[in-house]
Amino acid sequence: MTKTALVTGATDGVGRVVAKALGEDGWRVLVHGRDRQRGETLVQEVEKAGGSAAFLAADLASLGEVRRLAAEVRKTTDRLDLLINNAGIGTAGNGRQTSADGHELRFAVNYLAGFLLTYELLPLIKAAAPSRIVNVSSAGQQAIDFSDVMLTKAYSGVSAYCQSKLAQILFTVDLARELDGSGVIVNALHPSTYMNTTMVRRAGVSPMSKVETGAEAILQLAVSSRLDGKSGLYFNVMNEARANPQAYDAEARRKLRTLSLELTGVKP
Repeated sequence: MTKTALVTGATDGVGRVVAKALGEDGWRVLVHGRDRQRGETLVQEVEKAGGSAAFLAADLASLGEVRRLAAEVRKTTDRLDLLINNAGIGTAGNGRQTSADGHELRFAVNYLAGFLLTYELLPLIKAAAPSRIVNVSSAGQQAIDFSDVMLTKAYSGVSAYCQSKLAQILFTVDLARELDGSGVIVNALHPSTYMNTTMVRRAGVSPMSKVETGAEAILQLAVSSRLDGKSGLYFNVMNEARANPQAYDAEARRKLRTLSLELTGVKP
């Protein structure tokens, strides 16, 4: 049976390389992005590589769009072997921005969208077990300030990005415990430092590593037998590592989960 993957943020950077690699391995790849032209070009490239593909457009700055994306996935398949939450926005930008729902933009796109999408698609992921969820996080991590999660008092793009990326890891640890025994594993990683991507260049940073390096790290968590039965872990590129200590704080994870359920309306 052909395996199906959804890769968010697949029309550019490391997500594009990962989608093509899965296609070469014979996967059916649901590629997500905002730009239809780039998405359709990627579909052709995946099919040329030997896989099959479909493009699904959605702006993850809107929780309504996230729900619509999940509905499109459900129309397309009744099982999902792999979900890669890769879409995100970096540190560049002019001051504090908010999402369509009024949440701090980086927290909304980098974290809340993946939280909601994962729960929306969990029945399909469980139906495909053994299956996997990969959360593409970062080594840039900052403890979440639960008194001002939306950074209304003191804002910086770097703080917003680093907080949102740590939130992904707290979610990973928490979800792994929830899914224990289900046959679904979930892990997070820092794919590589300052890859040659649009996000990095927009931040005014000189790239230090190749997207292919990050793709290899993501694909390890996605398909390698080395990860069979291993869940709730954080990897620094190819190696298991320790995240910011807050990721292992049960009370912090409980607070984040409570807030996330409230903001997204998810009922697990």
